[in-house]
Amino acid sequence: MIIVAYDIASNKSRTKFSKFLKKFGKRIQYSIFQLKNSERILKNILTDVELRYKKEFSNLDNILVMHLCEGCKKKIKRYGNAVYDEEDIIFFD
Repeated sequence: MIIVAYDIASNKSRTKFSKFLKKFGKRIQYSIFQLKNSERILKNILTDVELRYKKEFSNLDNILVMHLCEGCKKKIKRYGNAVYDEEDIIFFD
């Protein structure tokens, strides 16, 4: 599982980044996305952050990309509405 959390000051940059992340997974909190666990997706995200978004960052901006191992997924506890979420994300064409 890949988790991306971000705090971007610029509304324009934040909206652009959230639309980019929606292509790979789903929003689980306002600025946190759960993405499909794929090395290709992880590489795409890291490359785009480096090439497209990094140059627009201010000192207030943060992006955190977490690639969780299979063992780590077993340690995730869900409460509230998150209890009903599936553990894995499945994409259909």
